[in-house]
Amino acid sequence: MLPRPPAPAEAPTPEAPFWRSALRHFGAALLAVAVIALAVGLLSMPVKAQTRPELRIGYQKSASLFVLQKAQGTLEKRLAPLGFGVKWVEFPAGPQLLEGLNVGAVDVGYVGEAPPIFAQAAGARFVYIGVDPAAPRAEAILVAKDSPIQSVADLKGKKVALNKGSNVHYLLVKQLEKNGLKLSDIQPIYLPPADGRAAFESRNVDAWVIWDPFQAAAEKAGGARMLADGTPDVVNNYQYYLGERGFVQKNPKVVQALFADAVEQGIWLKKNLRQAAELIAPLQGLPVDVVELALSRYEFNVKPITREVAADQQRIADTFHALKLIPKPIKVSEAVVFAQD
Repeated sequence: MLPRPPAPAEAPTPEAPFWRSALRHFGAALLAVAVIALAVGLLSMPVKAQTRPELRIGYQKSASLFVLQKAQGTLEKRLAPLGFGVKWVEFPAGPQLLEGLNVGAVDVGYVGEAPPIFAQAAGARFVYIGVDPAAPRAEAILVAKDSPIQSVADLKGKKVALNKGSNVHYLLVKQLEKNGLKLSDIQPIYLPPADGRAAFESRNVDAWVIWDPFQAAAEKAGGARMLADGTPDVVNNYQYYLGERGFVQKNPKVVQALFADAVEQGIWLKKNLRQAAELIAPLQGLPVDVVELALSRYEFNVKPITREVAADQQRIADTFHALKLIPKPIKVSEAVVFAQD
């Protein structure tokens, strides 16, 4: 067993991610004031050292590897020789993280398959820069342990809760297709995870389509039964690293350092699942056994984007357009930094 990672380093306090857009209207006036103040100040004040640049990382609390990296301070140590600091900015969900990336509040982020598709359809500026291996077991269709539903085909006419336009929306569509059904053959109930769990536990819906760690929590706490997940060969459920194009082009060594640290910490995590879960669980507010189960269904080994991976993401985008979830077709390749580029 590898030694326990170093003690957590103190992380910078995250800024509110959306204040810049609110102040944008005042930019010209503030700039004029700043120029005048700078001109006067330089006459009477010594020159200060330039602030060290920072890699601003957008993350969600459910992103276990980023939570571990943040707690351990390993990335800060890796970036120090490059003259960069690290700023961790937490977002409640993928769409908000993409908006933060679009308005310049963060430089890189980590999300699932669906948010980038909606963001690209809305004209957001970002590029795909890396991908973690497929995790088809980390999302599933759940039913109560005593439910009479025994197969996906049994969902016909039933109420199924899911988060609209998310990765699990695609999972549900593909599992229904595999079993000779369409989305119109069931009663989809669109609810965010917290409301979906409440509806599922109160038996107001017959099934719930959800991802980890919510999936693991439902299985461990409520004895939910997994009806179907992304296997075999139904969906991949990739997790993506995204970046602001200009930052990525100007700072390739910073991006390489981020990936190197993610791979190293991911290897340690997979070899020390219980210890990693004990570190992550209190930060996510979940029981250790729930986090351990969720971690076991993910792989952490970031790689550059290949055309095969981009083609998989394109299939999801095309499906969402056919379902009228996005207003226009998109070309995922236009927002990708490929491995050979």
